[in-house]
Amino acid sequence: MRPVRPLLHSRRTLLAASAGTLLVPGPAAYAMSTAHAATPGAVAPHLPSAAAPADEEALLARAARMLAGDGYDPADPDFAAALADLDAEARRWWDTLDRSAGRTALWPDLAPVADAGNFGQCYPRLRTLATAWTAPGTSFTGRADVAAALLDALRFLHAEAYHPGRTETGNWWFWEIGAPRALLDCCVLLRAALPAADLAAYLATVDRFVPDPDRRTNSPALSETGANRADKCVIVALRGLLGRSPEKTALARDGLSDVRDGGRNSLFQYVTSGDGFYRDGSFVQHGSVAYTGTYGAVLLAAAGQLTALLAGSAWAVTDPARTVLFDAVERSFAPVITDGLMMDAVRGRAISRERAPDHVDGALAVSYILQLAEAAPAAQAARWHAAAKGWIARQTAYPYLSLVGLPHVQRAKAVLADPAVPAAPPLTGHHCFAAMERVVHRRPGWTYALSLSSRRVAAYEAGNGENARGWYTGDGMGYLYLPGDHGQFGDAFWPTVNAYRLPGTTVDTRPRADLGSVWTEFRPANEVSGGAVLHGRYGAAAFELRADGSSLRARKSWFFLDDAVVALGADITADDGRVIETTVENRGLGGDGEPAFVVNGRRQPAGTDGERDFGRARWAHLEGVGGYVFLDAGPGAGGGTVLRTLREERTGAWRDINTGADTGGSTTPYTRRYLTLWLDHGTSPAGARYAYALLPTASRAATAAWAARGRVRVAANDAAAQAVEVHRLGLTAAHFWTAATAAGIRSDGPATVLLRRHGDAVSLAVSDPGHAATEVRLELPLRIRAVTSADPTVTVTPGRRGRVTVRVAGSRGATHRAELR
Repeated sequence: MRPVRPLLHSRRTLLAASAGTLLVPGPAAYAMSTAHAATPGAVAPHLPSAAAPADEEALLARAARMLAGDGYDPADPDFAAALADLDAEARRWWDTLDRSAGRTALWPDLAPVADAGNFGQCYPRLRTLATAWTAPGTSFTGRADVAAALLDALRFLHAEAYHPGRTETGNWWFWEIGAPRALLDCCVLLRAALPAADLAAYLATVDRFVPDPDRRTNSPALSETGANRADKCVIVALRGLLGRSPEKTALARDGLSDVRDGGRNSLFQYVTSGDGFYRDGSFVQHGSVAYTGTYGAVLLAAAGQLTALLAGSAWAVTDPARTVLFDAVERSFAPVITDGLMMDAVRGRAISRERAPDHVDGALAVSYILQLAEAAPAAQAARWHAAAKGWIARQTAYPYLSLVGLPHVQRAKAVLADPAVPAAPPLTGHHCFAAMERVVHRRPGWTYALSLSSRRVAAYEAGNGENARGWYTGDGMGYLYLPGDHGQFGDAFWPTVNAYRLPGTTVDTRPRADLGSVWTEFRPANEVSGGAVLHGRYGAAAFELRADGSSLRARKSWFFLDDAVVALGADITADDGRVIETTVENRGLGGDGEPAFVVNGRRQPAGTDGERDFGRARWAHLEGVGGYVFLDAGPGAGGGTVLRTLREERTGAWRDINTGADTGGSTTPYTRRYLTLWLDHGTSPAGARYAYALLPTASRAATAAWAARGRVRVAANDAAAQAVEVHRLGLTAAHFWTAATAAGIRSDGPATVLLRRHGDAVSLAVSDPGHAATEVRLELPLRIRAVTSADPTVTVTPGRRGRVTVRVAGSRGATHRAELR
């Protein structure tokens, strides 16, 4: 069964979907001015804002094409499918639209209509109908009765719900972004039939609630940042074009660069705190939430759209710093897209949205990248086309062309059909996004993402009824992505998984109350959260767990290798009288078959047979996923780890975790099968520990061999240091929690260190994931004769035991590197 094309979905991606249905003009439209050189810290001037009415009408026609497409063949199977989905969605709203004279609402489920959450959803439904009225090839195309009903519905909303005389109540977003954007899109599509008096009334409403893109109307002292600013720039631009107001259109363009405030909130800059893109590829919104996959994508969509919309006009975006947006494609987005999926680790509370799973947000991000490619330098655009072709080709479970609207289909088909565009293979490499405390490890055949948190980065965000059970998503949760298993996190994972047992987390088993409609952004008290990367291939990460509402404390580290992720936990301590657990795995088993599960070489019974305990587990293997090797028996384990397992069926509904006004899930029950592996640290443990390796895609035989041969040696795992050695790689990876010596490396304080010897060369990577030190001083367990290259922050004293000083002050968890011999 082909997935339903998400014409309208989540609150945030609702707007993104609209902005994303873009048909961008060809490269000739992007004649960029070269008259202005970039000056550090300066806001580049733009072209004059004077324009003739003909220019504005041409841009409005372009905007309409961006929404509804144009010039495609309705008989082409891919376009026919997109048209059928658009027609079906429009039919749903048309058949239920109350068109009676005495109506009090447009749709019965959106009453009372004066509530922001209700009128805020009415406008997108009308936009869908207007799109179907405009797009060639639907059953609504050009129909007079549809146009009349749309005009009447817009008048009704203006009279009863959204007009200049009202005061904002409820969620500000509906008033200042959601409703005005959808309203103006309707005006663009219906402009030939829209009476001038009606248009003037609607523009006056927009002027009331979105007078400029720079300020929050209901809180004028608050400057807009990140995705919210980008959204408002598009709104003000459309208002300027529709109202023939060159000044408004210029204000929108200048809002991208924040000309009003001297570039302080420019979208074309790297930030060092708060919302926006960071040089390390991180994207943050709401001050502390890792949000590349939702708010970051909205920014990419909106800023890219405005650049495309205004290209070649008197208001063209010419700020040389717009290259920040171009660079974000490969620096920020590509590492967190795997086989067309957007990683849940960077989607925040959007993981709870039934209509916006990872494959939908992934498809939208790919669409925005293809959109932006039309304005990018040729070399970058060529790389993005190849990347997109690869993402689309590998996404077989949820085909891209079945997920996006007409203009996206049109653009993607052009790329897919171009023999000069190769399909790029999946990325490999290790990425440590220090500013948002996310780690992504990409190897041939698998990808692992890790979510951390601290006093700087939120462990979770909940609000507006969303993400009711996101308690542990930022406490070291690991996401394993495998080819052919594209539904692992997108197929009703979040409403059915045991939210107390997320892979990689150590938790207090206390009962938790669902997070309600009150806005909650939890940042734990710990400092250490982050890691280091060596040669873009190997990594280490550390996380000091300080649990929410519990005395639980733990020191956790992960080491990322070619074929494994090694996880260590130490100093696991609590005194609340409750059981503490570490979850090794909690894997959805899919809908068909019964994958074999083996412990210590013995296959376990299939079926949902309840809990099982293995007192001396050395290794385990799950068919189709990989192996698990237990490296540290711990006190009294007698030659193995005490492993607990559970095969079970779990049932839940999206409504259980999201009751949002426009994103609330259905009450439809979903049942999914899971295999859970966990370690029980007992009641109120004192100094408990664990050590295990995850071997993605490894066979049963390879897992047994890995366990028998001791491919990784745990050199330290206590409150002072955690370290592993991989002799065949010459690699030592460690995190020091305090001054200590581990695997021969001596550190004078907290630091993450990777050291690799290969021949006569020595490579070193160091970071301060606590963001608190001034210097890190190391003594290495080998002779250093000279420095081949080093970052300016690294000073090396050669000798029998080389000494290294790394100035980490102000580096915000970044990796410092040196090549030695």
